[in-house]
Amino acid sequence: MTDISIFWFRRDLRLQDNIALNKALSNSKKVLCVFIFDENILNELPEDDARVNFIYDRLYLIHSELKKFGSSLLIYKGTPVDIWGKLIQKFNVKSVFANKDYEPYARKRDADIKTLLNENEIAFNSFKDQVIHEKHDVLKADGTPYTVFTPYKRKWLEIYKPVAPENLSKVDSFLKIEIDFPTREALGFKASSIKVKDYNLSGLNEYQQKRDFPDADITSYLSPHLRFGTVSVRQIIAQLGEEDDVFLSELIWREFFMQILYHFPQVVTNNFKPKYDSVKWLNDKTDFKKWCEGKTGYPMVDAGMRQLNKTGYMHNRVRMITAGFLCKHLLIDWKWGEAYFAKKLLDYELSANNGNWQWAAGTGCDAAPYFRIFNPIEQLRKFDKNLAYVKKWIPEYGTLEYPEPIVEHKFARKRALETYKVGLEGVDKNAGKQKTLF
Repeated sequence: MTDISIFWFRRDLRLQDNIALNKALSNSKKVLCVFIFDENILNELPEDDARVNFIYDRLYLIHSELKKFGSSLLIYKGTPVDIWGKLIQKFNVKSVFANKDYEPYARKRDADIKTLLNENEIAFNSFKDQVIHEKHDVLKADGTPYTVFTPYKRKWLEIYKPVAPENLSKVDSFLKIEIDFPTREALGFKASSIKVKDYNLSGLNEYQQKRDFPDADITSYLSPHLRFGTVSVRQIIAQLGEEDDVFLSELIWREFFMQILYHFPQVVTNNFKPKYDSVKWLNDKTDFKKWCEGKTGYPMVDAGMRQLNKTGYMHNRVRMITAGFLCKHLLIDWKWGEAYFAKKLLDYELSANNGNWQWAAGTGCDAAPYFRIFNPIEQLRKFDKNLAYVKKWIPEYGTLEYPEPIVEHKFARKRALETYKVGLEGVDKNAGKQKTLF
């Protein structure tokens, strides 16, 4: 039986400029490419999940490219440990190559797989690919992670060295094998009406001036592609000019939140700042349902939620407005909103979703202070004064069918300030009662 290496696709659904794939091809006689539809993840998703369909379609393109080299993409569905048990029985695997994933579940998954492979004397090789700077690359002078974005960004830029994207190397190393690509139905998936758009960087020349105006739609639609690795971040940055510093800053925010999640994994279920644990959320289920459906009576909020529900996208400025409204106008725990976005967003990424929601709630690192409360009426006047965005997503706007505001802004603002203040004062009083050891 031929000795082979396996390249394991995960969040890197491309052949070009794929670090671990090139390492596998350069250091192995024969390489078999594999993807596993992980049932630990799939079991929490609907059969027609748009993101799963996007992954399926991209894998088919990869399979078609591999056929040009006389190879194929081997698709499995199951739990990773079970699948790897089958792979090492079926093939004479000498080594496994994969790009690193930094989320808590992925780190545990990879640790389990590495243990299994080591028990079978198979090397597990992992590489940095989905980021420019990873977990320990950008640290303060004392070796601790940054928790404020601006100094993190300054250090990120200071140590950044441009890296040219790599072309696919040694294509003759792909294992010659012919495998049929499974149908969507065979995998238990159903097609989705929601599609991931191709990314487009042509609007970058207007990005800094118009990025806060949702009707302008100069969005690059890049985030799902970075999330699933259909393009490398190195390739994107290589296309940026000096005038694209604001867009680059957004890419650095992505890595900032990734390293926050890596160093502080407790943020998945807890406030980054524990003092906010004492804030008493109202968590009214009726209000939450209206927010989810885009029926709060605040047009900018409702337009954003309807855009999300129908397309899987939401403009970045509107994400801030809708999130802030849920947490501070309705006093609903950010975890409820974070979970809803996780179900709906095509570009859902745990680190960014969590970081941005905690930013909106005031509970996160380098977050907006609790007393900063967006006025959704003023936001509408500033960023959609002609109502182009609102009317696109709320056809009944201006008629009797559109609901009255769910809560009055001044009242909601006052209530939020009092609720946060009481919660934080309670923390301060309890801290004052604690006895010191010395």
